[in-house]
Amino acid sequence: MAKLLIVEDDESVRTLAARALERAGHMIDIAADGAQGLALIRAARGSYDLVVSDIRMPEMDGIQMAKAAASLFPAMKILLMTGYADQRERAEELNSVIVDVVQKPFTLAEIRARVEQALACFA
Repeated sequence: MAKLLIVEDDESVRTLAARALERAGHMIDIAADGAQGLALIRAARGSYDLVVSDIRMPEMDGIQMAKAAASLFPAMKILLMTGYADQRERAEELNSVIVDVVQKPFTLAEIRARVEQALACFA
């Protein structure tokens, strides 16, 4: 069982991912945007096994959050999600922090599989 943080501004996607990953046996925290996600990362002192975050969000996007989290907790790993092809390119500068980028929309099986792959990469 891993401790995961899901950062997603779309409530339906956030709920879908949280339920799928909880059913897979993981402990889940959720945040509605990057600023809230970063606050939870700081409060947890970077102890999440994996952060699963959307790229495009209001207030603070996933790229900004990932950069801030990486500067505070360099060992933290982040799996990004996006429905926009151009956003995927923005993640390339974070190769040391970003494990992968998941294309939305995804199925429950896909998000579970991608999270399991990401966790296995640095288990």
